[in-house]
Amino acid sequence: MAGRPGDLLIVEDNTFDVETELRALEKVNLADRVCVMRNGAEALKYLFSADGKENTTPPHLPLVIFLDLEMPLVNGLEVLKRVKSDPRTQKIPVVILTSIYDSEHVRQAYDSGANSYIVKPHEPKNFRDSVGQMGLYWIGLNQSPP
Repeated sequence: MAGRPGDLLIVEDNTFDVETELRALEKVNLADRVCVMRNGAEALKYLFSADGKENTTPPHLPLVIFLDLEMPLVNGLEVLKRVKSDPRTQKIPVVILTSIYDSEHVRQAYDSGANSYIVKPHEPKNFRDSVGQMGLYWIGLNQSPP
């Protein structure tokens, strides 16, 4: 799924978490609408340099971004700040989906424009269920801005 346009962009470096998220989204018939980036640098390149040209956007922006915080190269908080500071992407909802619960991380995420902050449940079944519900909400129910 990596590298193709989708309504849901998952930015996650943990292979197990990506596989779990994709299984959950497959269960609710959304897996074919997902694009996966394995780190923050890949996500920024995808969002802001279509065809390798700086400051151009891909022809299809996601409806929502599920974003991990701790990633190599560029961390999730930096990706969030860039997304929310650019007029082309600032209205895309960004859901922080992370294993980190720390009140300072939560504050920084919301101060930087996060639309939601969710701590990944430790139990795999609960994690799958949560991701499936989030996918249905953000892709199926939420009305995105035009």
